[in-house]
Amino acid sequence: MSNHTTLNSPNSRQVETSQAQRTHSKALAALFEPLQVGALTLKNRIIMGSMHTGLEESPQGFERLAVFYEERARHQVGLIITGGIAPNSEGRVVAGACAMITADDAREHQLVTDAVHNAGGRICMQILHAGRYAYSPELVAPSAIQSPITPFEPKALSAGQIEQQLNDFVRCATLAQQAGYDGVEVMGPEGYFINQFLVEHTNKRDDEWGGDFAGRSRFALEVVRRIRKAVGSDFLIIFRISVVDLIGKGSTFAQTSELAVGLEAAGVDILNTGIGWHEARIPTIATSVPRGAFSWATRKLKQVVSCPVVACNRINTPEVAAQIIRDGAADLVSMARPFLADPEFVSKAMAGQSIHINTCIGCNQACLDHTFAGKLTSCLVNPLACHETEILITKAVRPLRVAIVGAGPAGLAAARVAALCGHKVELFEASKEIGGQFNFAKRVPGKEEFYETLRFFEHELARLEVKIHLQKRASIVDLKAFDSVILASGVKPRWPNIKGIDHSMVVGYQEVYQGAEVGMRVAIIGAGGIGFDTAEYLNHAPSDTGTTEVSAYIKEWGIDTSLERPGGLQTQAVKPASAARQIYLLQRKTSKLGAGLGKTTGWIHRLNLHKRGVTMLGGVSYQRIDDDGLHVEVEGQYQCLAVDTVVICSGQESVNELGPELAACGKPFTVIGGAQVATEIDAKRAISEGFKAAIALDSA
Repeated sequence: MSNHTTLNSPNSRQVETSQAQRTHSKALAALFEPLQVGALTLKNRIIMGSMHTGLEESPQGFERLAVFYEERARHQVGLIITGGIAPNSEGRVVAGACAMITADDAREHQLVTDAVHNAGGRICMQILHAGRYAYSPELVAPSAIQSPITPFEPKALSAGQIEQQLNDFVRCATLAQQAGYDGVEVMGPEGYFINQFLVEHTNKRDDEWGGDFAGRSRFALEVVRRIRKAVGSDFLIIFRISVVDLIGKGSTFAQTSELAVGLEAAGVDILNTGIGWHEARIPTIATSVPRGAFSWATRKLKQVVSCPVVACNRINTPEVAAQIIRDGAADLVSMARPFLADPEFVSKAMAGQSIHINTCIGCNQACLDHTFAGKLTSCLVNPLACHETEILITKAVRPLRVAIVGAGPAGLAAARVAALCGHKVELFEASKEIGGQFNFAKRVPGKEEFYETLRFFEHELARLEVKIHLQKRASIVDLKAFDSVILASGVKPRWPNIKGIDHSMVVGYQEVYQGAEVGMRVAIIGAGGIGFDTAEYLNHAPSDTGTTEVSAYIKEWGIDTSLERPGGLQTQAVKPASAARQIYLLQRKTSKLGAGLGKTTGWIHRLNLHKRGVTMLGGVSYQRIDDDGLHVEVEGQYQCLAVDTVVICSGQESVNELGPELAACGKPFTVIGGAQVATEIDAKRAISEGFKAAIALDSA
């Protein structure tokens, strides 16, 4: 039978909804108060923080960047800060990266500033000098100390060359002023050039630019003093300051306070905060980091200066942002990735429609992972981000009756976009809830944000009046009535050919998440993303939901909240809670386990499992499964893993029985997501394919 439902009908509970919106708007009121900063009045307390998009270096990049920023400005963000722009050639993050060096550079940027100002917004340009983090043989630094994240050793600057670097910062700022920017943000944290001067870790100089903290902080102060002198009093200067370095031989809070007071005296209008160096081995922005995890550090900084202070890092909802403002932890809140996920973030929050915000889940898969791979930035939950001029959602010339089979990420995205295009959409899902593989991911400790994506789709499909059939396996008879069909029927686990695979101790990963009994000694076959997630899930006690509380996160990663120790690190990280099970994570390949995980998050997954005692083995040959356990050979050595349960996570196979039947009857259809290709399927690809398939319906 069909369990048909239209989720949360727009006509139901209108009075309750109206009251809830009023209460919600009241709670967010502090977020929308204007703030006078220097010569500018910011319309609210929300900053769209700096993030490199890759458009800066793309063909017609500034035209596309103008559209990208204009949309966010039109939806009422208080202040936009661009991605990092280098002040000179050697400061570029990579060879060929965007720099502000000439008047021609400034003219290109005017496309962006004009677009933002015409939309009623304000925008500042971030000046970022990479120093020893530059992925280029031209790199320079205070001292010739190579970074662990780049292959090049930097050249130590002479005193005269440091003067030239200062001149380049000033030139960059004055050109930004000519380009029409409202101000600049000087990038001072996260291990970049200025930060490299500040700490003993990277500054071994014994001249006036090194030695004691007064010498090490001189460069940062001179940058601000000289920029202020050059641009005058009406041009905004923001300095992004490292509050917690999270490296050995980093700054103490006493030193950070001294710098902050000096920066304010030198002419800074706003102090924006930065957390951690890129080489630090503590996660600071991944989805496993609690929301607002570092607002306590911003609060400490706010107590030593009188200029406005900005909170950042893992703030992804209006509610979290407003709480930080109400608590007095900051004057402004910076969010970067949330504006990739939803350009309408602010306007929806202002209208009491936070429930309709497409929330950033902190996955990094299409944003930071793309950036570090030299690809164009986008967003897993919003493939339109940075593609606004290429992927257009427009009303269909000929609205169709569209059936979508499967309510996983691909099907949900297709249903939403097809409805936005004006098609009449029905969604068929064989299980009792929407979400597909997301319903497993959301239960993994540290991945609770996936609930937010399902909440977004649930409310969007209700708003767009998509008819949903739950617990209904679509048949060819059901689909014949539609003009077009999108098959997003997903995947099923692939079972390897191992002797004894039908033993009672063997379960598939889907059964694990659905409540199958799992013993205390577990072997997981397959060390891809699902294998890692399953190991994390099984390695927490039922009452242990992972590192979602700030106090637990701080304790687990050994962060010194007094900031009395250099870098904000405890002398020894506290061990995580005892592992719930003894777990072996296995793969046939001899390569590093989790090699296909995200560049910016894979190390976190590996480190988490290592800390919790998971044994990770590659180059495994599976011999058989019997009452004694899982028999394997590892590098030619036989061993029996005496486990109670073997969990299969060895890939997936496409589910697409309807394709041949639709083809036989001549019904137009498209296959997307895992139903099309199961190999290395992920939500990023699935959602993107859902968008594109829905948009293509009008040309079908």
